[in-house]
Order: sequence, then C-alpha cells, then structure tokens
Amino acid sequence: MLNAIWVGLIITAVIFGAINGRIPDVVAAVTDSAMFAFELALGLAGVMILWMGLMKIAEHAGLILALARSLKPLMRRLFPDVPVDHPAMGSMVMNMSANMFGLTNAATPLGLRAMADLEKLNPNPGTATNAMCTFLAINTSSIQLIPMTAIIYLAAAGSANPTSVITTSLIATIFSTTAALITVKALEKTRRFRLPATPTLPSQAPSDTPPPQAPTGEAAS
Repeated sequence: MLNAIWVGLIITAVIFGAINGRIPDVVAAVTDSAMFAFELALGLAGVMILWMGLMKIAEHAGLILALARSLKPLMRRLFPDVPVDHPAMGSMVMNMSANMFGLTNAATPLGLRAMADLEKLNPNPGTATNAMCTFLAINTSSIQLIPMTAIIYLAAAGSANPTSVITTSLIATIFSTTAALITVKALEKTRRFRLPATPTLPSQAPSDTPPPQAPTGEAAS
C-alpha cells in the first residue's frame, strides 16, 4: 500500500511539473532531497551505533532483566487470562522492557514471539483475545524511558541538547499508555467487542460403562 502511495505521489508530481513547464524544478527537488536523505542517514548511523551499543551494555548488565522482574506483579493484573508461568508472559515482559529502553530491534522479535505464544492460549483461533489486544495497546503506546529514535533524529539534525526530550517523552507516553489501557479494558467489556463463548463439546457417555447385567438366580424364570 505504501509503495502504491509513493508511486502515485511521484507520478502526480511529474505530471503537474510537465503541465506547468517546471520539470527542471522537479528534477532539482529530487536531487536535493536525495542528497539530504543520504546526509541524514549517514549522520543517523553513527548516533544509532552509539546508543545501540549503550543499550546493549545495559542489556548485558541486567538492567532490562531487572525491569522485567519488577513488571511481573503488574502483568498478573493486566493479563489475568495468561498463566504466570506461561512463555507468553515472559515474552511480553521482555518486549515491554526492550521498548522502554529503546531497543526496538530487539523488541520486534520478542513481540512476534509473544503473539505466537498468546495464540496458543486462544480458544477461538483467528480472533484476537483480550490479552492480545491489551498487549498490542501497550506495545503501540509504550512508555519510553529513553526515546532513542527521537534522540538520534535530533542529534543528526544538529540539536544542541538532543536528550532534552527524555522527560517530556516519558510524561507523554505515560499518558498515552494509560489512555490505551483504559480504552482496551473498557471496550473488552462492551457487548460489541465481547469475545464469543468458548464452544464446548457435547458430553459423551464413558466407553468403559459396564453393560446392564442379565438377571440371575431366582429372579430369572
């Protein structure tokens, strides 16, 4: 879909440039934009390598694991349908911890694994469970202790203090996550979004029930 949108924008720009006789301006804009994109990507690479290295040190130092352990009591309340010792719980905790520290590359496979583990608990395959929707809401809004992506862009753009967004990002993401949780928990209780009842199989008589005994002795005559 995005490819189609970009192709449409490019074709539209070329057509209107030709109609207005401004094809040289279109070519110049394309060239300048390509040069700016290259310079921005080159600047981002160095800063990203630095922060990813720092986050990797934090991961090996056990900071992410410590955060994951501290989140377990909260996870029990947010995901009552998921057993505490189920692999899905561990995957979700690690995904949230990685997102909080800005380790988006590490968070993505953990998020996919968490969804796969939650599907194993799904009584209605193909329909998202309450736990899946709650996890997706948290993953999308994600409280940011270190907004690494924003810091990288600000540093690449020449900001004098790129880390100044840490406090404001933390406050904003706390509100966004709170709003996401309130919304998803409210919607899961409404009739429209309530999950259907789990189908139950009809009860069957046990196969080892002994057959009725024929009357014996004086009763048989």
